[in-house]
Amino acid sequence: MLRLRRMLILILATFGSLYLVLCVVVFALQRSLLYPAPKGTPPLAESDGFSRLPLEGGLYVDLFHLPAPPGAPTVVHFHGNGEEVLTQMGLGSLMQARGLGFLTVEYPGYGASPGHPTEEGIYAAAEAALAWLRAKGVSAEQTVLSGRSLGTGVAVEMARRGHGSRVMLVSPYTSIPDIGATAFPFLPVRLLARDRYDTASKAAAVKLPVLIIHGEEDTLIPVDMGRRLGTLFPQAVVETVAGAGHNDVLEDPGKVYRHRMASFALGEP
Repeated sequence: MLRLRRMLILILATFGSLYLVLCVVVFALQRSLLYPAPKGTPPLAESDGFSRLPLEGGLYVDLFHLPAPPGAPTVVHFHGNGEEVLTQMGLGSLMQARGLGFLTVEYPGYGASPGHPTEEGIYAAAEAALAWLRAKGVSAEQTVLSGRSLGTGVAVEMARRGHGSRVMLVSPYTSIPDIGATAFPFLPVRLLARDRYDTASKAAAVKLPVLIIHGEEDTLIPVDMGRRLGTLFPQAVVETVAGAGHNDVLEDPGKVYRHRMASFALGEP
């Protein structure tokens, strides 16, 4: 009996040690998992809509800007965690064709921008980009905040800080810990998460009109998260896309939901 007890203790201690090691590894590597930043992008020339925005500490991020016609809103878009500024040009061109301005900002550590992405660092880059837009005469009332996937958390935080008049969220999540808990239910993700992007806790403070677009077959961020957020924002409309997943929700041949975003940004029904 004593021998069996010792064996059980040894087994439990071994599993406990392995579990602790796994938690330490996840804690150490979580930002590389959360921010799979595209690499190898050459520095962008400051022309054709691209500009370089200095940040504190000698860092900088790239901007892509298409000015709005006089009096028209500007869509400020925050991209997903596997995207970069260069991949947003098509969305910008569509918004411009619909009579809107467009601005998208790179994240630290993404594309040609130096540094490492963190929640606070991305917020700082977003606020710097919005200040840059204000200096060009675009007011908060003329600004429509937009985000996709990871960028939805950035858009909501900027809205909470008073930077826009409308908000568009494509494939949004309630919080990063919620996503982690869904993907890794056997880990104490809520204790380990360093970057939280807690949209659910901020939603009630965002009194602006909100459009949520979510693919019904999204296996990365469940559509139920988008639906839940629709009940938390005071003025939200939720539109789910049948047959669409996480990466193709805006990529239908007719760009139906990109045009839906443009109509919402223009204040059309």
